[in-house]
This record gives sequence, C-alpha cells and structure tokens, in this order.
Amino acid sequence: MRELMKDLDRWRRQGKRIVVARVVDIEGSGPREPGAAMAVSEDGEVVGSVSGGCVESAVVSEALEILANGERHVVSFGYSDDDAFAVGLTCGGTVHLFLEPLDW
Repeated sequence: MRELMKDLDRWRRQGKRIVVARVVDIEGSGPREPGAAMAVSEDGEVVGSVSGGCVESAVVSEALEILANGERHVVSFGYSDDDAFAVGLTCGGTVHLFLEPLDW
C-alpha cells in the first residue's frame, strides 16, 4: 500500500472515487504475495499491481463495476478457470483479491 500513497493522496485532493484491490490469498504459485495492492480511480487510472500484469485489466473492470454498485467483494483468478488464459494468469496457481471502494 505504501507505494500507492502518493497517487491516493493526489486522487483524494482531486475528489476522485477509487477502488483498492488487495491480494488476500494465493493457492499454489502466484505472481504476487498477499498484501500486494493496486488502486483504480473512477476514470480508469491505475497504480500498483496485484499480479505483475497478468489480471490487471480484469481487475480494472471489476473495480469500475464496484464504483457503479458499491458492492465490495472477493474475486479469484486461477489457472483452472476458463478465463485464466484470457486474463493472462498462467503461473499455475489461484490468486484471491478483495476489492473495496476507499472511503475517504
């Protein structure tokens, strides 16, 4: 999260709504460890990383949906999922992310 603070502060000053995604668990091999985070602003700007680029585009879509409906939730991406190759997660494991809107 520390790597995101400069951008989060800038977005706060600009009055932007954002969603923070955090790796909360991995099963098997994963691209990033629990605690890795990224943030998505309401206009689609992204800082940080939860998978080294593997699933970030899918996370942005999830984040924008959360901004629309306010529902925080866990999403999982894994090698055995039909969408795994589509989103680029080929490391062989499953990554679980918790996404929530940031309440300033």
